[in-house]
Amino acid sequence: MGDLVRFGISLEKELLNKFDLQIRGKKYTNRSEAIRDLIREVLIKSEWQKNQEVTGAITLVYNHHKRELVNQLMDIQHDYHDNVLSAQHLHLDHDNCLEIIAIKGRASRVEELFGKLKSTKGVKYSGLARATTGSKII
Repeated sequence: MGDLVRFGISLEKELLNKFDLQIRGKKYTNRSEAIRDLIREVLIKSEWQKNQEVTGAITLVYNHHKRELVNQLMDIQHDYHDNVLSAQHLHLDHDNCLEIIAIKGRASRVEELFGKLKSTKGVKYSGLARATTGSKII
């Protein structure tokens, strides 16, 4: 960690009390750690908005018995082979599967891939966990 800088902020007492309640519930040991995380979230959101090189994970839940669905999802991933780092396929039960796809690339391309996967007929759930490559975050 680089040089630490102390700074003060002014907040309404009620707002600070609510913040303290939240961070206690999330097991932060102090306000500084919570504020650092909030700042990082803003910086990561900015990376995505500025179409920078990003990373993350796409999750899909689908019925593997749906005709041709697995092949369609695989074809889409192959079309974006430069963005798909890894895929893990898990069997949730007899019918349903969970797929976790680690992704990396320009934000717009990753969002495009996510859009195609989630809109594939037969996908029951999709999610995108947006993250950073870490190169621009301390």
